[in-house]
Amino acid sequence: MSTFPAPNSTAPTGEVAARATGLSKVYGAGETKVVALDQVSVAFRRAEFTAIMGPSGSGKSTLMHCMAGLDTVSAGSARIGETELTSLSDKRLTQLRRDRVGFIFQAFNLLPTLNALENIRLPMDIAGRKPDKEWLDRVIATVGLSDRLRHRPAQLSGGQQQRVAVARALAGRPDIIFGDEPTGNLDSRAGAEILGFLRNSVRELGQTVVMVTHDPVAAGYADRVVFLADGRLVDDMPDPTAERVLEHMKRFDAKGRLS
Repeated sequence: MSTFPAPNSTAPTGEVAARATGLSKVYGAGETKVVALDQVSVAFRRAEFTAIMGPSGSGKSTLMHCMAGLDTVSAGSARIGETELTSLSDKRLTQLRRDRVGFIFQAFNLLPTLNALENIRLPMDIAGRKPDKEWLDRVIATVGLSDRLRHRPAQLSGGQQQRVAVARALAGRPDIIFGDEPTGNLDSRAGAEILGFLRNSVRELGQTVVMVTHDPVAAGYADRVVFLADGRLVDDMPDPTAERVLEHMKRFDAKGRLS
């Protein structure tokens, strides 16, 4: 894994990269009504790695999707920086996701006909933006892909494909990166590599990362863990370790409620 001198300051600055205020998301109505998020208020600070955890059905992925502009909000506010997502047109929301947000999903979502470098550059090519070569080279070195750039996805292992996805998310230098179970399809060794790259992107590149995970070991790489239950924010743990997170998760009962 390559390392670089840290920028002027990559420690959490207190500046907010994204914020939810009184955020609610409701699906259906009447007897089929499901409250996925219930008045959630949380801030994600710049240059910080945050994990979102909770039992199945607690609203983890829904919160991430609403904060990333991938899903609509029923009530409340979702902001990237100072931009209120709920007031944007579909066109402006698409532009914001393209230009200011990076995404890493459990499925690698690479185009099989493009090589690694072409997949990394794809969002910028679509936007008609010329990549910053120095930054792109730094990102590629950070995720250890320098000798795999001409390989297509079928010629790469699962871990290498997810490295491409991480580099793609970082390449445009977004305000924030959202990861939805980014190591869910990987074995433990490849998963640890990806989490290390995300950790390095925060520590050495000053990136902001928010990751949904069910894995206490993955959460242990973060600077902070926020816990959801029944669509509500129930706890906030700074400086987590896998052991502390696991003990905390044991406090949820079979119905996903915090005991």
